[in-house]
Amino acid sequence: MLSLRRGRWVLLPAALFISTAFSQDKLQLCVSCHGPGGNSVSALIPSIAGQPKLFMENQLVLFREGIRKSPVMTPLMAGVSDKEIVALSEHFSKQPAKVVSSGPADPSLMRKGAQLAKKLRCGVCHLSDFSGQKQMPRLAGQREDYLGSEMLAYRASQRPDTTMTAALYGVKDDEIKALAHFLSRSAPR
Repeated sequence: MLSLRRGRWVLLPAALFISTAFSQDKLQLCVSCHGPGGNSVSALIPSIAGQPKLFMENQLVLFREGIRKSPVMTPLMAGVSDKEIVALSEHFSKQPAKVVSSGPADPSLMRKGAQLAKKLRCGVCHLSDFSGQKQMPRLAGQREDYLGSEMLAYRASQRPDTTMTAALYGVKDDEIKALAHFLSRSAPR
């Protein structure tokens, strides 16, 4: 009986290695699009570093279940287990987020964006420093092109989120541009 127990314990490191190797493959796949440490360097690809863990878990489940549609993410998440989703979310939520702006700040857009963020009450859900919380994403330091694209999609009801659709109702294109400019250059914490 003693030799049988030793045999079981011998298999444990192998199982852990296989699990870790699979996780490393998944991490590398994420980084290949979302950038080093989850800080995007590619147009229209969001940074996932420093995003709230619950937000990322929710989004990955929505992709996996086909509720949130993406020609890239939906097939990548097919068959990914809850345990893997939690592990990926945990990892990227702990990565330091960096500002990934595409150029210097425009003072007039920064002023207009800050005024709009206050007027639209973005800080109520996304926190006053726009770092996000629970199921609300971090906006601070996110890619400007991505923020603008997503806000336009919410405004046009192309993303299923009644709160964001209502928040952006009547917001003009130039205002979305200013808001995206401001948020993308706000320092993430």
